[in-house]
Amino acid sequence: MSVVAAVLALVVLAIAIAALADRLRTPAPSLLVLAGLGVGFMPGVPTPTISPLLVTLGVLPPLLFAAAQQLSLPELRRVWRPVAQLAVGLVLATATAVALVAHAVDPALSLASAFVLGAILASTDPVAVSALSRRLRLPERIGTIVQAESLFNDATSLVLFQVAVLSVTAGGLGALHAVWLFVALAGGGLLVGLAVGVAAGWLLRRAHEPTAQTALALVTPYVAAVGAEAAHVSTVSAVIVTGLVIAQRRPGLVEAAGRLMATSVYDVVVFVLESVVFALIGLELAAFIRGLPDSDRAPGWQLVALVTLTLLAVRAASLLIGAAMPSLRARRRDKRWRARASGAWAAAAVVTWAGPRGVVPLAAALSVPLVGHAGAPFPHRQLLLVVTTGVVVITLVVQGTTLEPLVRRVGLTAEPRGRHDQLRQARYATASAALSALPQAAHEGQPGGVVERVRQELQQQLDAMQEAMQDVHPPPLGDGETRLAYRRLRRRLLEAEAEELARLRAAGEIGGGVYRQLLHEIDLDYARLTGAEAPMRSRRRFRTDRRP
Repeated sequence: MSVVAAVLALVVLAIAIAALADRLRTPAPSLLVLAGLGVGFMPGVPTPTISPLLVTLGVLPPLLFAAAQQLSLPELRRVWRPVAQLAVGLVLATATAVALVAHAVDPALSLASAFVLGAILASTDPVAVSALSRRLRLPERIGTIVQAESLFNDATSLVLFQVAVLSVTAGGLGALHAVWLFVALAGGGLLVGLAVGVAAGWLLRRAHEPTAQTALALVTPYVAAVGAEAAHVSTVSAVIVTGLVIAQRRPGLVEAAGRLMATSVYDVVVFVLESVVFALIGLELAAFIRGLPDSDRAPGWQLVALVTLTLLAVRAASLLIGAAMPSLRARRRDKRWRARASGAWAAAAVVTWAGPRGVVPLAAALSVPLVGHAGAPFPHRQLLLVVTTGVVVITLVVQGTTLEPLVRRVGLTAEPRGRHDQLRQARYATASAALSALPQAAHEGQPGGVVERVRQELQQQLDAMQEAMQDVHPPPLGDGETRLAYRRLRRRLLEAEAEELARLRAAGEIGGGVYRQLLHEIDLDYARLTGAEAPMRSRRRFRTDRRP
């Protein structure tokens, strides 16, 4: 079997397994990793050589960009303290603990090389976290913490990894130089991400066709990654910052039809890339095991087991200490401290277990150079690859398959009633905003019956407190000018609804999931009205970033 045929067969198998994962009630990443591992040990199956640049510049950018699109600045501002502690402090503590354990288990592994391993495995993976969390209904705060941590701690760990590798290849690195390099890599990625995000926003504002807007959305993360790579700064930081900048400005930059098309295209791209990349992780582990020298196999398996336990222990200890402090403060000032403490412990347990490793550590391990100091081979490179991939597979399979039962066991699933109440309140608020904007949106000379028809529709929606109208029909009677005026007026009022929705999100009155669902409904109505107008469509842009 040729390499091309093997890759194609793996792609088809991965997509089929991912499509069946929901029916089997098992997370897709766990099944895909096991499938790739099984295929890798089959005789006669060639193992494709995966370039680290292919993963870093080809696979990761759209996946990281899509994950960053799920966050918003208002949500981040509310959880910035725990996210900062997890993304920086926990990463440094984890890298140090893993390095010390690895060096103690295998003294032949130098402390510098062991720290490279620690930096690789210090962070959770945003791709794996996003893929696993889709099946869960976590409370808004917990879900935001888990998602934000997985994004920002990757930037920290990869910058730390680059510093550690340079220390090995250069034969040593001073503490001051290491700190400066860390700041330069992370800060440079931040600047590149801001520049690309602003430039992409400028282009999106001037691109009117949905196809062009979708193409720009697909290209933008790659531009950020390639730009960061050319500037020798953190590519992960650049892509994440670009995604956050676009996420905050995109509702006011992209028309409704463009948002709908981009969402559909990105769903397909993310599905295919995630399916293939998780299967490749299992395939790569089989190849790394075959290439591992016999002398390193016993220490390798010991390292895989002990490093996995170290990752869980350090993470659990950090989160439990973080949960204990607020509980003690609540005990002193609140008689209901037991209930509060119980919720804090449950959240700590879920966040501890929701920390699988995945694509980003694999990309980092693959990018370990072949040559170390003075032209010598990089010490124990193959062992680092096996340990990294083994830990990734264990966390994806074990934590991935048990996370959902744990969430149910501790009772931390989001209340469906709470989400329903948010949806109902947001729909009522947006319909009220549209009704208030009706006198200003309607102009003199409006064809008879149009304003009254729209007023009745909105009033009926308010009275019933139902979902936004799914079918928007023009008046049954009247000429073409009347129908055109009706659609234009409804579009203006949909803009008012979208503005109110953005205000509710910025004020923290609704969560990100509710905001995205209702904006999608508004986009559907707006696109239906705009499409019905055909060539007479106005070039007026559907903006949601204006404030009343």
